[in-house]
Amino acid sequence: MQHQTLRQLPHSQRPRERMITYGADALSHAELLAILLRTGTKNQSAVQLSAQLLQQCGSLRELVDMSLDELTAIKGIGQAKALQLLAGIELGKRVARSSLGDVVTVRSPYDAAMYVMEELRYLKKEHFICLFLNTKNHIVGKETLSMGTLNASLVHPREVFRAAIRSSSASIICIHNHPSGDPSPSPEDIQITKRLAEAGSLLGIEILDHLIIGDGTFVSLKEQGYL
Repeated sequence: MQHQTLRQLPHSQRPRERMITYGADALSHAELLAILLRTGTKNQSAVQLSAQLLQQCGSLRELVDMSLDELTAIKGIGQAKALQLLAGIELGKRVARSSLGDVVTVRSPYDAAMYVMEELRYLKKEHFICLFLNTKNHIVGKETLSMGTLNASLVHPREVFRAAIRSSSASIICIHNHPSGDPSPSPEDIQITKRLAEAGSLLGIEILDHLIIGDGTFVSLKEQGYL
């Protein structure tokens, strides 16, 4: 199958040339995605394929949360293109986190929230992750332990503290997102927090906080008195 490349577009319409001339800020979402995809399909240019991708997933927010299988289910997006997109998204997440420096010290709930904000704020499913800290409150590990509606069956103390022991953690900060954008804790959130804190006290690994991430906002359950 012959694929349309960016070179087949008129010079003035090529995203790469437009980026060189005007800068990345001048490009549309579809044009930026087209540069990552590089080629289109037999019947579509890379820009047209990118526009179709955005239309099918809904928005950039939904694209951030798409899996490899979900991307390759879209006509014209094979595994190679999907991996290119996922790699670009992951680099963006890492750039957002790297601004805090290589060794991240958590001095407040804000520090922990900012470490994961760009990664979690746009997701359309709940992700429960743990930050593992050493005795100096440096982050020594991060692990996603569940995806889906937060409940006791998905977030079990056994899994949380098994991961903490692997990282030789002195303490843990639990974090999950609310896809609604509202970080207000639910009764289930509070129940799970207390359950994890009780297990941590038995094992000698403190749950420092449980943060709920919304859209650019967060709530600390410790600050609210639940820890």
